[in-house]
Amino acid sequence: MQQLSRASLGQALAVAGYLVVSAGPATAEASWPTQVNAVYKINFGGLDIGSFRFQSKVSGSTYALTGDAKVRAVMGAFEWKGTTTSAGTVSIGPKPSTYNFDFNSSAIIGKDKTGTVKMDFKDGGVSSLVVVPSKPPPPDMVPLTVAHRQNVLDPLSAVMAMSLGGTHNPCNRKISIFDGKQRFDLMLSPRRQVRIAEARPSGQPSVGFVCRVRYVPIAGYRDNEETKNLASNANIEITLRPVPSANLLVPHQVTIPTGAGTATLTANRVDITTQNRGLIALTN
Repeated sequence: MQQLSRASLGQALAVAGYLVVSAGPATAEASWPTQVNAVYKINFGGLDIGSFRFQSKVSGSTYALTGDAKVRAVMGAFEWKGTTTSAGTVSIGPKPSTYNFDFNSSAIIGKDKTGTVKMDFKDGGVSSLVVVPSKPPPPDMVPLTVAHRQNVLDPLSAVMAMSLGGTHNPCNRKISIFDGKQRFDLMLSPRRQVRIAEARPSGQPSVGFVCRVRYVPIAGYRDNEETKNLASNANIEITLRPVPSANLLVPHQVTIPTGAGTATLTANRVDITTQNRGLIALTN
């Protein structure tokens, strides 16, 4: 059960993290906020187990993104920390230049683990890739080719990619991601609308658009039962909250049911700094 929980939690949080960083300006013509700072609470099986912090900075035509996650789960049996950075140039959409992901984990039973993924981009594709530790692919790995690394965005640059589609129908979209190991799509479709409560009034609409999310593995994934279960999961959801004053669709909550419990990421506080309207604070 501990192995099932760790594996299910890991895949669920990976998908949730990609969803959190994959919403951007609601209209392509909108200017990018100069800075966004967001803090999310992570819950698994009814227990608070960690946090995810996201920051974006835009200066002129360049952007820098950072994501930090900390997870402590299964009665303290393991702890995981990950830091992700991405940088590039932006006009209507992003053109990443660099991407880095570093993680370390420790467990009461088993070995401590560390890892790194580094990517450089050129002409819309990955020009160099380093994965540490480098391991031979398992027999059930679906082959990843050079073509899967072309015309892709890294996970954090997906925050810039979702610039099309206004607040009238924000759920009809596809997010194509290559994270250095796996190429996959996240397909969003409309489900319902909900009301979002605030600890302090922000002046922004309190409506949230709930989207169904399908995980579609393409290459670089293990063709095993866990991947099949995640791909067939019809109950993964993300709630997007429009913030018209910043021309943003902010991920409010991500919910991923698994066989070992439900993983959720919920926005605790989001601070948005715009060029014309100053600071917009969303507190839940």
